Order: sequence, then structure tokens, then C-alpha cells
Amino acid sequence: MKRNKTILQGFEWYVKADASHWRFLADKANTIKEAGITGVWLPPAYKGAQGIDDVGYGTYDLYDLGEFDQKGSVPTKYGTKQEYHDLIDTFHYCDVQVYADIVFDHFLGADETEEVEALRFADNNRNKVISQPESILAWTKFTFPNRQQKYNDYTWTWKNFKGVNHDERTGNNAIWGFEGKQWESEVDHDNGNYDYLMGADLDMDYKETVEQLDLWGRWYLEQTHVDGFRIDAVKHIQFSFFIDWLKKRNEEAGRELFAVGEYWNGEVERLENYLDSCGGMMHLFDVPLHFNLFHASSSNGTYDMRKIFDQTLLASRHDWAVTFVDNHDTQQGQSLESWVEEWFKLQAYSLILLRDEGIPCVFYTDLFDVQTGEVKTPIRTIIKARECLAYGSQMDYFDDPDIVGFTRYGDLEHPDSGIAIVLTNAKGGSKRMSVGAMQAGHIFVDCLGNRSEKLVIEEDGRAQFPVNDGSVSIWVNETALSKIK
Repeated sequence: MKRNKTILQGFEWYVKADASHWRFLADKANTIKEAGITGVWLPPAYKGAQGIDDVGYGTYDLYDLGEFDQKGSVPTKYGTKQEYHDLIDTFHYCDVQVYADIVFDHFLGADETEEVEALRFADNNRNKVISQPESILAWTKFTFPNRQQKYNDYTWTWKNFKGVNHDERTGNNAIWGFEGKQWESEVDHDNGNYDYLMGADLDMDYKETVEQLDLWGRWYLEQTHVDGFRIDAVKHIQFSFFIDWLKKRNEEAGRELFAVGEYWNGEVERLENYLDSCGGMMHLFDVPLHFNLFHASSSNGTYDMRKIFDQTLLASRHDWAVTFVDNHDTQQGQSLESWVEEWFKLQAYSLILLRDEGIPCVFYTDLFDVQTGEVKTPIRTIIKARECLAYGSQMDYFDDPDIVGFTRYGDLEHPDSGIAIVLTNAKGGSKRMSVGAMQAGHIFVDCLGNRSEKLVIEEDGRAQFPVNDGSVSIWVNETALSKIK
């Protein structure tokens, strides 16, 4: 029986730095499975430059999964290597896939400095050199002394990188590109050239860098048996790099691994260009749709809901779109803060979870209460509705600036399937929609409990589906309630 795919982002930025998260998720693995989740995106599992306080995006040692006393701790923020392995095994036992977060843009926290000739570049135009060649002291030598060459004996030096943003000799912060190297041209063109993001920028034109990342990929897959990857900051990395890297991982796994990239840009044309450039080897997060949801939630009811899917990856390349409402970067206080307001969360999730197109990703704090660790019932109900009921042909009713809706007709493979969704970002009302003549005579109820009516579907499959002010109602066959509650 077909089962709709739904991803959970299994962490947030502010997870406690007490090395307990792997154990918490293992305890919740069956709860996550029963909620309707088919795959979990886990945070970077290797040691970051800030040790136990590092969320994981300040890559230090790819081979330290919480095994060695480095950067002030043995465990990572989330736990030990053994706990990580145990968690993956637990999810697999529950028939939930695991997707690893990998960061190949930069390294941070080098063990030694090196003297390097470098050129300074303008911050807002990385194509513009603003200095003569100068000798800087760069943190670029990674020896990982406390790992003592276990698993891999390679020493990373300045040759593996294209530039840095700090000169230890002078204490100056700026963007330095190493003399004799060029910024990668096949990257996003913000700031003229957006190859450089932070730290020591990995040089994908240097043969040994590519070889080492490939060796690590093979080792990591053998160690963890993950089912795919979430790839960080792809707009800063040579667009074609992951073609070969992912092909090799698929060959080693003997199956096609899931892959999704983070290309943070609101212009859908840039995402489409990346999909073409990477040979369709990965999906992309639908950042333009996130911004549409954010604007709808913060426009005080003036957003035209007919345009909610305009200029999104879901509309143009839906087979490659991973949809999301929020993530760790959009949280309040983060650099990409664009938090979808709470009053609009259920509307937003109904738009990504119940449609035919795209693979939805649910954010950790939207499913779990971070204070109690308990599951939030409304979001779980929508995920279960996706798992059990959101099948069959789709009919859209995006014909009003405030109240919009869509239906799924259901299919024979999923008993009691079929669903009607009506939502608004302003005043309530109702919308006449069809759920198909096969539903004639059936009683539909709002599974979220926002409306108390029981609607009898007419002979032609239509009914008038109501919704409250600033709300969403998800109408399902009354006999299906026990499956999703």
C-alpha cells in the first residue's frame, strides 16, 4: 500500500547542549513513527569547532561522531557516537528512514595557523580585489591530534581551502582569497560571487579535497547506514560537485539514497537552475514557498491567498520540491529569521501536508513541545490525515483572495480516504467544493474540531465547507476519525 512520505526535522537551533538529544529521539522513535513520519533529518553528527555547544554547522572533524575528546568534550551537542548508532538502529527498527546533515562548504576551529599569501576582496563584491598580495596567518591546518589518525590520517592544510575571513597576525577580519586560487564560478552570484561563506572555504578544484570528501562519504555510509542526506549551503559550493559524490554513495548503498539541498534564495529561477546544474541528483527545499507562507502570516489578512503557490518550486518543479513551514535557520534570533506566526501555522501545514505535490518536512518545535517533550495534537492530526486520507485526484479552489481550498478524492487502496481543506487568512466563510461522487451520502466532520457541524455530501459529491475567521478546517469522512486521532 502506498504511504505518503513525510519528513521530520529532528532538531531545532536551541536544543540543550547536554548531549542528551540522541537518547531523547530514540525514546520518541515509535511516537514519531505512529505520528505518520516516514523519515527523520538529523543534525550534523560530527564534532564542530565549539564542541558540545556547536549546533553542527561549524565543521571541525568529520570523523569524530562523538568519540574523541576534542574541542572540550567527547560527545557532540547531541550525544556520543554509540548513541548516534543506536538511534539510527532504533529508527530503522521502527521503519523510519534517517537522513544525515552534511556540511561541505567550510571547516572551522583549525589546530594550527599557516602563513599564506592572500588577496583581500570586497565584502559586497567578491570579484573585486581591494589589496595587493599580503602574507597572512590563517587558521587552516587541521591535524586532529586527539583522534590520533584513527579512521583517517590526512592533514588538511591551506591547499585544501580557497580563503578565510581572519588574519591571526593582525587580528583583522576580512575576506581573503589565497593567491593562485580563484573563487568557484559555478555558485550563486549574490555579492558578485558567493563561493565564500565562512571559516576556511573548501576548495573543490583541489584534487585532494575532493578525494578526502569522497573517502569520508564512503566511511560514513559504512558506519551509519543512513538512508540519505540533507546537504547544507549548496549555493556556496560548486553546483556540479555533488553529481559524482552522490552517484558513488548510491553505488555503495546499492540503492538510490534520498538527497535534499539547502539553497537559500527566494527566487525560484535560481533553484531551477541549480536542479539542472546538479543533474537532478537531489531535491531542494522550497524556500520561495516558505517566504510566501511567512508573508501570508505577517500581512494582517491582506495577503492574496490565490497567490500562495506563485513562483514556488512546488508550482514549477514539484517532483523536486521539499516543502517546509519553518526550520532552525528561520527561528527567532537566527540570521535568516522569518518565523511563520503561530496563528497561521495550521493553515501553512495544511497547505504542504495534504497536497499531492512535494515532500513535506515538519519542523521539530511544531511537532514537539520543547518544554514537555510531548507531541502537539493539531499538527499530529494533520500528519496522520496525510498518512491515511490524502490520496487520489486533487481539485483546487484558489478563487478568492481570502478563503481558499482544495480536495482530494481518495482512492480504493486507502479505505475512507478523501479530504476537503478550506482555510483563510482573514474573515471566515465557506466554499462549495467537490470530494467526488463516490463520497455521496457520507458524513464529513472537521478533524481539527474547529467546526462542530456534520456535513452530508450531496449526490454529485459536493458540499458547502465552512471555516472560521483566520483558521483552517479539514473535513474528513466521519468513519476515518479513529485512524487519525
